[in-house]
Amino acid sequence: MDAGELAETLREIALARMPFGRYGPKELKGEGAPLCDLPYEYLEWFERRGFPGGRLGELMEIVYHLKKDGSDEVFNHWRAKRGGRHALRPERSREIEIGEPELPL
Repeated sequence: MDAGELAETLREIALARMPFGRYGPKELKGEGAPLCDLPYEYLEWFERRGFPGGRLGELMEIVYHLKKDGSDEVFNHWRAKRGGRHALRPERSREIEIGEPELPL
């Protein structure tokens, strides 16, 4: 793979979104998570079970190896353009209600 192909593949990964599963559009209420933001553990699960066929599986496998080697900073340029990493969990309420303590009789 030459430098031009590598750059295009990294760009494709940064723009591709997960089309199914835990980080797909159904679960995240909209678009799926960008492939470059998928958690390492999720990709590791695919490594053990088998990546999907076709180009999606190839891209996911590349992301897996980049994350395994600690090299996923190559995606920081695209993350910065879209405002940072994609949120992979729904926003949780940060309010805590504390009632009156019960006193023993």
